[in-house]
Amino acid sequence: MSVRISRQQWDGLLGELDHARRQRHLLTYRALLERLQFPTPAMQTLTAALEHLASLDAKAEQPIRSSLVISQGASRLPRPGFFECVERLGRFSGPSDGIAAASWHASEVVRVFEYSYPEQCAS
Repeated sequence: MSVRISRQQWDGLLGELDHARRQRHLLTYRALLERLQFPTPAMQTLTAALEHLASLDAKAEQPIRSSLVISQGASRLPRPGFFECVERLGRFSGPSDGIAAASWHASEVVRVFEYSYPEQCAS
């Protein structure tokens, strides 16, 4: 599925993730959707944007900023599609719903918190 977002929406996403990184906290998909007002279908648009950012981060050999976005459910982990994406990018291997995923995610979040990203990546 191909989706397009405006430069303003892309910059908004990067800004929200950077703010979360600097504050050392995580964001839920719902909170991001409410703040960014992506076009319909909003969740698919957000997912595509987060996966695109993950591929940019992987290509630049940076920690995956998309790891800061989690489900609001009890797991407090990203959705399974996130783990499928990072597996395709060669960053994670294993089931998306277990100790290995939780452990990898926790260490990636710490890496994101501690990393200094260059100014806003171009899409």
